[in-house]
Amino acid sequence: MNKREVIQNTIHFVKKTLEASEGGHDWFHVNRVYKNALLIAKSENVDLFVVQLGALLHDIADSKFYDGDESIGPKKARAFLKTQLVEEEIITHIENIILFSSYKSSFDQSTHFSSPELDVIQDADRLDAIGAIGIARCFNYGGYKNRPLYDPEIPPNLNMNKEEYKKSSAPSINHFYEKLLLLKDKMNTKTGKSLATKRHLYMEKFLTTFFDEWKGLI
Repeated sequence: MNKREVIQNTIHFVKKTLEASEGGHDWFHVNRVYKNALLIAKSENVDLFVVQLGALLHDIADSKFYDGDESIGPKKARAFLKTQLVEEEIITHIENIILFSSYKSSFDQSTHFSSPELDVIQDADRLDAIGAIGIARCFNYGGYKNRPLYDPEIPPNLNMNKEEYKKSSAPSINHFYEKLLLLKDKMNTKTGKSLATKRHLYMEKFLTTFFDEWKGLI
């Protein structure tokens, strides 16, 4: 089986697996991350096949929808890639990309994995968490979890640990300060940083307008 066939089969597998997923973590999210990753990869010295597979499979079973179990995604990816006769070294690489690409992995520095391909995919995923799409995804997930838009009596937790982050049920606006506004300075690649800067500015403008409207100023 050639690489092009594997990628096409992976796309079909991901579409089918995520067809009933929450709107911010569905096939459209994966496809945006995939396109972001291909764009960033043009300027990086990476294994494009690994970038493609990692981007497509990075959210195949997001732990937040599986009671926090971070092992399910890598297991699902491994089982699928075995059917595609992908080399063991690449499968292990993809497992690590799935484990370490998410924002929550940045809370735990005791165990870490790094590769140029992870850097690209992590940037691509983080780009989809900010800007106009990021704002839409934030409130979509907040609605999915029945969280308030904003509560002035609940300040953002700027010093949370990994478990607090995973269990947080704070208002959606808090998520901007607890994660989204921090992503610009956590980008790995030059292209990622450039794209993130534009999206970051869009979020800042949105928040200024949001609070002005909340206060009845405009």
